[in-house]
Amino acid sequence: MMTRRNALRAIASTPLLARAVAPRDVPAPALAPGDPMSSERRALVDAFTKKIAGLPARFEKRTHKGDWTMPYRVFRPSGRNAPLVLYLHGSGGLGDDNEKQLGLGNIFGTLVWALPENQSRFPCCIVVPQTDRGWAKYQESDGAARVVPGFGDGARLALEIVRASVREFAIDERRIYVAGQSMGGAGVWNLMAHRPRVFAAAAICCGSATPDDVAPAARMPLWNFHGDADRTVPVAVSRTRIAALRKAGGQPIYTEYAGVDHNVWEWAFTEPALPRWLFAQRRGA
Repeated sequence: MMTRRNALRAIASTPLLARAVAPRDVPAPALAPGDPMSSERRALVDAFTKKIAGLPARFEKRTHKGDWTMPYRVFRPSGRNAPLVLYLHGSGGLGDDNEKQLGLGNIFGTLVWALPENQSRFPCCIVVPQTDRGWAKYQESDGAARVVPGFGDGARLALEIVRASVREFAIDERRIYVAGQSMGGAGVWNLMAHRPRVFAAAAICCGSATPDDVAPAARMPLWNFHGDADRTVPVAVSRTRIAALRKAGGQPIYTEYAGVDHNVWEWAFTEPALPRWLFAQRRGA
């Protein structure tokens, strides 16, 4: 019998929309120079992995008690009225050890905002919850889980943690951002669809599909990343979602890296323009 965790991993790799719609060009911030596989571009990734030494220890371990207990880590802001970044991990972070969501491939999406050079220019609070049951809405049948429409239980608890952090750290509520990858990207799509007025902007890497209507989030600034050689979440998923947002009147930024597989987060979160773009976004009144 398939376990819940294996079922969630399988769901993350299954596109719900099979028809690929080629994205049209939309003005985007300048990308780092060099082709994705060039030594010039890989040097940014290598430099990042060296600069993050010691940063995970600066994230406090906490737990949130809602319908169940959700572990999370928080990087305290240096002052009041700071922005907040919520990061949703991929399936490799599933569990309750309060560790894996800051490890493995999740190091890029969690630690980039905590780099000294980014904290110096964009001091912020970083909230990194950990789920053992996914972010989107799931329904179990005969021991297997499938994603269904509706606000996800994991996403709801993550939002409860954000609201508690806003009160504790006096966060600027017009500058709350959300990012995620793969399964976590599905969680971001879920939050965008069901709570579009909470966040000032979103960044998604190779987000897996959900059946949620993204039209309510058309006005939310979004930078979406995908590798065209992704063998886990087909690039068609992002192309179709971006097309749906544009059809609804949105203007998302879409970056597709040639020859990049599922680990697109290594390129996305080392784009120098990403922090500048994200923290420039502000939610309207």
